[in-house]
Amino acid sequence: MTRILLLSDTHGHLDARMLDYAKQADEVWHAGDIGTWRVAEALQQVKPLRAVYGNIDGAELRREFPLDQRFACEGVAVWITHIGGYPKRYEKRVREGLKEQTCQLFICGHSHILKVMYDKDHQLLHMNPGAAGKAGFHQVRTMLRFAIDGEQIKDLEVIELGKRG
Repeated sequence: MTRILLLSDTHGHLDARMLDYAKQADEVWHAGDIGTWRVAEALQQVKPLRAVYGNIDGAELRREFPLDQRFACEGVAVWITHIGGYPKRYEKRVREGLKEQTCQLFICGHSHILKVMYDKDHQLLHMNPGAAGKAGFHQVRTMLRFAIDGEQIKDLEVIELGKRG
């Protein structure tokens, strides 16, 4: 079993609570808009980090992290990207990518809106962890925690980090 901490849209913000949750995971996944190299380094020092760059990330982060991460975690095919949309309203690039290569778990960020839903059309679980940082219009900072056990995605938990301000 692999325990995952999933976050997005930190926009350069990282605090002790976020790191405490990272320490409890086996891996940390970041769905873009990391914001600063300092955030990525701090997460990497705690646990293995899989990340993608987002639209606000500069050249240094774009050199280190790709636009897309496609990989298998245990028996689950995963695709992480920053700007992805959501079921019935995926970005064109994502719609085309899902036709070429399917996955069981699709993760994106960007909207700052926490959303977990099953996509019947593509037979996958869609996750957006909301925004863990303080920049943006969201009111509550959020992350997701879950486990992958063989081919099962389970024990999903929403983590609220408090008000944005």
